[in-house]
Amino acid sequence: MRDATGRAMTMPVTIGIVAGEASGDALAATMIDACRKRLPGVRFAGIAGPRMEAAGCEAWAPMERLAVRGLTEVLAHLPEIMRMRRRLRRRLLAARIPLFIGVDAPDFNLGLEAKLRRRGVRTIHFVSPSVWAWRRERLTTIRRSANRMLALFPFETALYEAAGIPVTYVGHPMAAKAATDTTRRQTRALLKIKGATPVFALLPGSRHGEVEMHAELLLNTAALLLEARPDALFLVPFATRSTRDVFATAARSLGRNALPMTLLYGHAEDALRAADVGVVASGTATLEAALARCPHVVFYRVAALTARIVRAKLLLPYVGLPNILAGRFVVPELLQDEATPENLAQVTLNLFDDTVTRRRLEALFAGLALSLAADTATLAADAVAQELAHARAPPGSGSGEVGRA
Repeated sequence: MRDATGRAMTMPVTIGIVAGEASGDALAATMIDACRKRLPGVRFAGIAGPRMEAAGCEAWAPMERLAVRGLTEVLAHLPEIMRMRRRLRRRLLAARIPLFIGVDAPDFNLGLEAKLRRRGVRTIHFVSPSVWAWRRERLTTIRRSANRMLALFPFETALYEAAGIPVTYVGHPMAAKAATDTTRRQTRALLKIKGATPVFALLPGSRHGEVEMHAELLLNTAALLLEARPDALFLVPFATRSTRDVFATAARSLGRNALPMTLLYGHAEDALRAADVGVVASGTATLEAALARCPHVVFYRVAALTARIVRAKLLLPYVGLPNILAGRFVVPELLQDEATPENLAQVTLNLFDDTVTRRRLEALFAGLALSLAADTATLAADAVAQELAHARAPPGSGSGEVGRA
């Protein structure tokens, strides 16, 4: 559009965006910051977390409302989630957005992307669902939903190219801040922890349901670890104050308040960097542990029915991201019935006592960080700019064509 003198006018553009949990909030925030620097006048609005808001995104709803885990557990919240998605779709269409970005949260975002795409909106899905691990049939859904996939891991691109889905590898932003040989010593000094103190990082997960499921397990595990190492210190980071409160309430009800435990709001990176060994709920936190060079044990529990459904669809023998990226078991995994306080404590102590294995893991994690290093924010912003150009191209120009579901 041009003004009366023929000069191009800059019209404000709103890009819709949705993130559903803490890891997506962090990814989206870095992308939003890079996009706003590259594309002045562009604004973001949708379902956002605190980091996205700090980067300038307008939050129409808090992301905590989407942070429901599991297949069977989500059923109780499904009517509310579906209503939220319908309201959001109407509001995004009313705002005449040219582009929508779904950040992870595939069960919510892919359906929304498909409906928006049918109405002529370009769509990007940022973070591949784990189609390489389970639910390979999702590739068909993704092909209908997303004009472009932004992949965090290099092995994902071939999978999407073979399925005929445009894909851009952007690397993982956490790799840019990976730990070094001196990080543990520096972090302990920052946290005022004596160098010889056995430090264990306990990560119960970022969602309410995860913390509720895992709090008692980790508290009882910590009690057993303390029996074996009376000078131990436990660092427990939380994504939100409300999840920290859930854990603190569980500690009081179990009589575990006397444990030498520091509950942190945020600072998961510091907890992992300071720890000798981590006990980490499966998910993005396992990659965070690897990039912090923290030897760790992966654990997870879900409802029994959810576990049976997932087990039937699994394509790989492991679930932890370090194991998936290495293509073999490099860190122990204790899932479902195997995740008991006794088992977790024993495996954690074995790893703590085995200095050789810990040093080998730290070296492997250093190599992993190098393989994932990329300027993620800039690469993602480039993809956003390209899709925005497609969306705003004149009809019939070719570059502006929008795929239909």
